[in-house]
Order: sequence, then structure tokens, then C-alpha cells
Amino acid sequence: MRAVIQKVKRAKLTIDNQEYSKIDEGLMVLLGIEDSDTEEDITWLSDKIRKLRIFEDENSVMNLSVEDVKGEIMIVSQFTLHASTKKGNRPTYIRASKPEFAKPMYEKFVSYTKQTFSYNVVTGVFGADMQIELVNNGPTTILIDTKNKE
Repeated sequence: MRAVIQKVKRAKLTIDNQEYSKIDEGLMVLLGIEDSDTEEDITWLSDKIRKLRIFEDENSVMNLSVEDVKGEIMIVSQFTLHASTKKGNRPTYIRASKPEFAKPMYEKFVSYTKQTFSYNVVTGVFGADMQIELVNNGPTTILIDTKNKE
């Protein structure tokens, strides 16, 4: 499981020119799923994201989590996080799970995050063509891969 986490001032997701979801201060999470991912990956990654201390405290030091600042989380499935560009210029997505596996795993990740996070969690629509507008705060962008546990 791979995630790109962006600290945002706000983010808005639209589908077919209609606003579907939005958040104010919080985290934009792009989530990529591969066949070797497990429920252990779900809990480890969700817990790690919620506890990441990347928001500034009163001394302007990144020392607070999204929960500490009462922020929000937007989670969007993104199979392209498992792109391989090793050969040629056209990426291959062979490591990305097929929808039959990825969608239930994505839904479990969202469900677990909603159950364990005290504030608002919103999503996109799995497999939809989505447009996301966001204001990256910092900018702060972090990549986490559960296979490396870093």
C-alpha cells in the first residue's frame, strides 16, 4: 500500500463538474493498492497517517497531528502510484491491483480511518474520473509505502 499525503489548507474534489467532497485544513491522501496488501497494512498506514506530526505548534515546529489541529482527511484511490517507468516512456501499472481487490481494500481503509479518526473524513469515488483542487500547505508532501514501513 502506498500513500502520498499532502498537508492542505483546503481541497475540493469534483466529478462531472459537480462538487463531490471538500475539506478545509487537513490531509489529502492519495492511496495506491497492490495485491500483496493486507488488513495489517490498512491499520498500520491509517494509524501512521493520523499520527503524523506535520502541523505546526505554537513555536512553528512540526509537532502536531491532524487530530491535534482538529483537521479533516480526504482519501482518494489512485492506482497510478504503482506506476513503473523502468522501460520506455509509457508507464506500466502491473503492480497496481485490479478493481476486484483494490476497491474492497480501499473501502476497508476508508472505513477504518472513519472509525478511528475523531473528525471529518471524505472520499472520492473509486474508479471515477475526478478533478482535485488543493492548496498545499508548506508545501508538505510525504510518501509512505507499507512495504518499507517508512
